[in-house]
Amino acid sequence: MSKDTHKKIALVTISLGGGGAERSTAILSQVLSNKGFDVHIIMLTNHIDYEYSGTLFNLGVLKTEKDSLVKRLIRFAKFKEYLRLQKFDFIIDNRNRSGKYKEWYYLNYLYCNERVVYVVRSARLSSYFPGKSTVAKRMTHKAAGIVGVSKVIATEINKEFKTDKAVCIYNPIAPVLCKTEKQDAYFIFVGRLVDDVKNVSLLIDAFAKATTTLKTHTLKIYGDGPDKEMLTTKVADLGMQNHIIFKPFTSKIYDQIAKAHALVLSSHYEGFPRVIIEALALGTPVISVDCKSGPNEIIVHRENGLLVENYNTSLLAAAFDTMVEDVTLYRHLQKSATKSVAHLSLDAIGNEWEQYLNNL
Repeated sequence: MSKDTHKKIALVTISLGGGGAERSTAILSQVLSNKGFDVHIIMLTNHIDYEYSGTLFNLGVLKTEKDSLVKRLIRFAKFKEYLRLQKFDFIIDNRNRSGKYKEWYYLNYLYCNERVVYVVRSARLSSYFPGKSTVAKRMTHKAAGIVGVSKVIATEINKEFKTDKAVCIYNPIAPVLCKTEKQDAYFIFVGRLVDDVKNVSLLIDAFAKATTTLKTHTLKIYGDGPDKEMLTTKVADLGMQNHIIFKPFTSKIYDQIAKAHALVLSSHYEGFPRVIIEALALGTPVISVDCKSGPNEIIVHRENGLLVENYNTSLLAAAFDTMVEDVTLYRHLQKSATKSVAHLSLDAIGNEWEQYLNNL
């Protein structure tokens, strides 16, 4: 049993539902609780999809449909009072933090005299620090610590803000229980359909260009988002409706990933993509573009997946065909997948967080 450290931690998050960042925050609450930390989650909107551990302070229940400035200020006052009463050792901030005026308010009012650790979950640093503003510089200067979820992110933060505070702690893998020996004849994409982030257009173009793959396999795209209609139209214009199938996100997604021939990622940029590490944990090989941050710290080319040059439609199409045609390679990728992410277990990443927080 983990010893009780008696350190009190506040995890600040927009929600515990929706995207991968929110799921990672929920998992982090479990990781820290398992290591003996007294974990509180301060949540700003009332949206919970994922299991969590610790005490939940849900400011979202106070939001109404007509959310005035006065009501927001009342919630922030309750936020401040909670911090004052609980006397946290650390606040771990998992929010997107792109607005300089809002972050000035957090820095100078909510977090005044608090020890704050900022978590950065994307290579797009402007989503987590408001550009090169004075506020962003003050955030990094005053932070007790900064955690990037990839080595690239941590390095970029230190370079951008001329600091040495940023360290890398990878996202852990939550236990996955639906591993199967049976693969069905489809490739799978899972993610929010925002094309200027996930670049699903590239994925569609590459799959349409594959040759052997189209004879035997389909591509299933699981997700919703503002670009779904545009992407559906693109598939229709290519005459690929019978080959590329759109599906809404489902809570049974791990069953679908486990049965897939391979998972595919085509993003412009990432952080440390949870969908890749969880696919590998399920024994499902991965095809990914070598986008900024994440995939090349997870995938060893031709060992647990295929890593291809980003924005190269022909190479991505060839990767689809290789996964179907080269049975010997495919079996090797399958065999290597799960053990390749063993270092990302809840306990292993929990040890890193425990050591990091205890040494700050």
